[in-house]
Amino acid sequence: MSKGVIFLAAGGTGGHLFPAEALAHELIERGWDIHLATDERAQRFTGAFPAEQIHVVRSATIAGRNPVALAKTFWTLWLGNLDSRKFFRTFRPKLVAGFGGYPTLPPLYAASGMKIPTLIHEQNAVMGRANKALAARVNAIAGGFLTDTGGPFAQKTIATGNPVRPAVLAEVGKPYKASQAHQPFHFLVFGGSQGAQYFSTAVPAAIKLLAPEDRARLVVTQQARSEDESYVRSAYESLGIKAEVAPFFLDMPHRIAESHFVLSRSGASTVSEIAAIGRPAILVPFPHALDHDQAANAAALQAAGGADVIKQSELSPERIASILTSAMSEPTRLAFIAEKARTTGKPQATRLLADLAEAIASGQRIEDFKKGVRP
Repeated sequence: MSKGVIFLAAGGTGGHLFPAEALAHELIERGWDIHLATDERAQRFTGAFPAEQIHVVRSATIAGRNPVALAKTFWTLWLGNLDSRKFFRTFRPKLVAGFGGYPTLPPLYAASGMKIPTLIHEQNAVMGRANKALAARVNAIAGGFLTDTGGPFAQKTIATGNPVRPAVLAEVGKPYKASQAHQPFHFLVFGGSQGAQYFSTAVPAAIKLLAPEDRARLVVTQQARSEDESYVRSAYESLGIKAEVAPFFLDMPHRIAESHFVLSRSGASTVSEIAAIGRPAILVPFPHALDHDQAANAAALQAAGGADVIKQSELSPERIASILTSAMSEPTRLAFIAEKARTTGKPQATRLLADLAEAIASGQRIEDFKKGVRP
């Protein structure tokens, strides 16, 4: 028998949807019916999302100061609020949980206005704009990298960590198998949407600088924007590199686990998945992130010795080539870094977040949850 309905609301990008997907699987196992509220961008990420129904809510991003554009944005968000209220009257959720991005604003505002218990999860070390707008209204805040020490909302913040998907948990515990001399060296390169653009030019240029014997060992998997895909693939073909290039990989957790070395952006889900699986990485914070959250996300992994963090402005093709050359010749060092990364992982984050979701859905106060009381 179902415990009831829980709505998860997330912006239509992998960074927001992946932790929501992880929580959905856990709550379904506990007997809840899960519905997803998101926007039209989510189409390519929701194929594996285990929701009873996926509801597209009208939303828009607040940007700029043009009064006409702002008026249109707020009108669209208001229509999304009406969409959400209609869904909630129909399905009567016990909880609405948001995972960031502007598509979460209408459902969470509607839920708080209808006195439905609410929760937001912030994946990053710096709270995003949508979650900032909701923080005062919700019953509880779960933090991937946030802490409950200090800040205006510390009293209702729980540091859960970032939930990782079942596909990631399936790779947790797989040992790092270092690549010895003359063995294939699997190099994984990825960065979400616009974040992948720089890698599309810099990484092929760096690999061209490698010694022929190193290029012969290299096996590259690289995420590239659709508009860059053919260029990147051609660049590797001209160098004789074994490479798989695509805009999106559905089995990314498995590819992380199979890699010997990772070069990526440092979005919250990326950092959490690399840490949970435990692989050595160079993290390159996206320089145009509005709140510089990616640099903060990478800090804990770097502090533990599980990754190096390098600014994009300091990462020339020559430096990438030098880093790769060293990595391919130092398997013991890479294995050590992989183990350090693993120590920072939080594979239990999904269970803790599900505990919090169930507590808030039952009407429990966040103060009692913090004291260890469970409904």
